[in-house]
Amino acid sequence: MTTTPTAESVRPYTRRISQIERGYLNAAATGTPQLIQMVVEGEGHIDPDALRDAVRVACLAGPGLTVRRRGAAWRADGPLPPVVEIPSSGFGSPFHLRDIDVVTGPVCELGLTNGPVTRLTVRASHIVTDGRGLRQWIADVFRALRGEEPVGAASTADDTHFRTAAGKVASAPPPVRLEGLPAVLGEGPAHGTPLWIRRRVAACPSAVTARVAAAVSRRLPTGSGRLVVPVDLRRHDPGVRSSANLTSQVVLDLRQDDHWKRLHGQIVGALLRKRDVAVLERDFLRSNPFANSLREAQDLDGTRFPCTAIISDHGRVETDDHRTPWFTPTGFFTLPMLVPYAEMFISAFRIGDETELTLACRERPGARAAAQALLDDVEDALLTADRPDPQAS
Repeated sequence: MTTTPTAESVRPYTRRISQIERGYLNAAATGTPQLIQMVVEGEGHIDPDALRDAVRVACLAGPGLTVRRRGAAWRADGPLPPVVEIPSSGFGSPFHLRDIDVVTGPVCELGLTNGPVTRLTVRASHIVTDGRGLRQWIADVFRALRGEEPVGAASTADDTHFRTAAGKVASAPPPVRLEGLPAVLGEGPAHGTPLWIRRRVAACPSAVTARVAAAVSRRLPTGSGRLVVPVDLRRHDPGVRSSANLTSQVVLDLRQDDHWKRLHGQIVGALLRKRDVAVLERDFLRSNPFANSLREAQDLDGTRFPCTAIISDHGRVETDDHRTPWFTPTGFFTLPMLVPYAEMFISAFRIGDETELTLACRERPGARAAAQALLDDVEDALLTADRPDPQAS
């Protein structure tokens, strides 16, 4: 495949910068990279030149990964995502840590390591896309590698479309702002680099977000914490394929030693009441539960946090989506970003009968041991999910 995007095929894609995306632009201004990094892992070989051709084809069908910022809009006049061949040196290389500039572009790049374990890391600015949007684009890259037609995501729909599609939504008061909560993972000053810890659990229960959150609550040093659950607005109109950043959120309070059933009920209730849409109607300059200004966000020193954890369940990954005649996928996971106001970010995927977890936090004394201990609790909670519940009535 050697199809090359033309000016006529790429330049018409333009969409406004949405309210959600402006929030991520503000977060990026604190100096914290706003990135999604998804990793496809497997056995076999991915040819770098074939991958470059597949990227071109996928971008024709989904031009949202070739945009650059132009005033108040995104316009697909930027460079194609480059393919970079990187050595097998883990995830602490400059490639995995550097930021992405949404003004100059490219807003996405791919790192390929061929070896005994072949890894493809796809990095994109979270300002212009989200987990669902990037997963759709990655699936199109692998379709192109197999010689199939990509599905594409050429819609210019942004959050306003899905807010309308949601219909009538009752307003909701903003969460009460909390003073900075003490760190759960480690003590002392935090480094500026992320600590990523991966865990694969041989269980695939329901209500993963609530079960993980309950495990976090066991580690709270005080009687309370705060949880953010990302929510994909596409649920309000699943037929639209847009690569925009369409991730809203639900904010919940954590109690010390919380029970997963209470938390699951809170999450389901919030979704039924469309709290993910209601939050978009607020004035974030006056009612943000975390930081009302850039200065407030910059003043967060990494020792106390208004949010304990962000927990994102990406759902099920079908490994056949990333299979080629020369590559057999065995894993799919993310390297979650650091968020200025949150201590940790935990992502989850379900792959076959297993759950893939990755925890991101700031490197600090004791953080690695504390994070491993937390993931031990999470693993135990997922493995024992089918056992009789002693708290059940």
